[in-house]
Amino acid sequence: MESKAVLFDEIGGPEVLRLEKVALADPGAGEVLVRIDAIGLNRAEALFRSGGYWYDATLPGSRLGAEAAGEVVALGPEVDGFAPGDAVSVLATGTGMSHAGVYGDHVVVPATTLLRRPADMDAVTGAAVWLSYLTAYGALVEVGRIAPGDHVVITAASSSVGVAAIQIVTALGGVPVAVTRTEAKADRLRAVGAAHVVVADGGPELVAKVREVTGDAGARIVFDPVAGPGLADLATLVARGGVLIVYGWLDPRPAPLPMNWPLNVWGYALSALVADPEALRRGQDFVHAGLRAGTLAPLIDRTFDLEEIVDAHRHMEANGQVGKIVVTVRH
Repeated sequence: MESKAVLFDEIGGPEVLRLEKVALADPGAGEVLVRIDAIGLNRAEALFRSGGYWYDATLPGSRLGAEAAGEVVALGPEVDGFAPGDAVSVLATGTGMSHAGVYGDHVVVPATTLLRRPADMDAVTGAAVWLSYLTAYGALVEVGRIAPGDHVVITAASSSVGVAAIQIVTALGGVPVAVTRTEAKADRLRAVGAAHVVVADGGPELVAKVREVTGDAGARIVFDPVAGPGLADLATLVARGGVLIVYGWLDPRPAPLPMNWPLNVWGYALSALVADPEALRRGQDFVHAGLRAGTLAPLIDRTFDLEEIVDAHRHMEANGQVGKIVVTVRH
């Protein structure tokens, strides 16, 4: 069959993305054909497209994307537990975006990348929830062992993972300290549950403001996707016995190893949770419970149509969003 897919032939800005029809093979052993109704955009995809990700795109004709929601259309051999018509989310981490990217109207993916989508979860929510909330859950709960009363510093707090972290910390009785570079985002971060919002570019100003709101004690968890030279300053904010969890590298410059011992530093990736069936089950149960109770709720910043994928990436790179950008697909 033919499918519309987003491709790119060279490294560059949003304008390198193009939408065209491609041939789509039937699903093979262990694979599923999914009709895509909504796609969740993530900062990793902008890094991948622009050459700043941890692995390189295969060019020309690279695909893009790791998170989506839709409906099962057909099954390949050796697939159990799914049937045509099932509502699903796709969480295709670790599969290689160049070959298995989900930006398109139909995709063939391994059945192992599918998560069941409850009947009361629409496609936009199904494309917005899993990467963000499971990343925050895995880091804060499985690794950080957050406890009631813990201060948690969340940098890049306006990102979809940042919003998820704020809500999870609040739901578990912690004290989320949201860090953002712009005052314009402060009220929206408070609205999603931030107990404190620190507006700072980093450096001594950030350290001083976080020290003030934590009573000079620092935070038991610092949760950061930026890394870079500012990591050394963030390390000084970790309370004794706490942990600095780094889950990204938005700043591509070298990150110095902080020398203010004792200090626990944890490099976190969602793939660690996905690779552990029991941890993944715990994460899904936690998120489902939070969605039912209303303590967790993805914040959708803006939606675009698949035909507007270049504009969607431009919006993401403008850094003005709070929450998740979602691309919807018309059939």
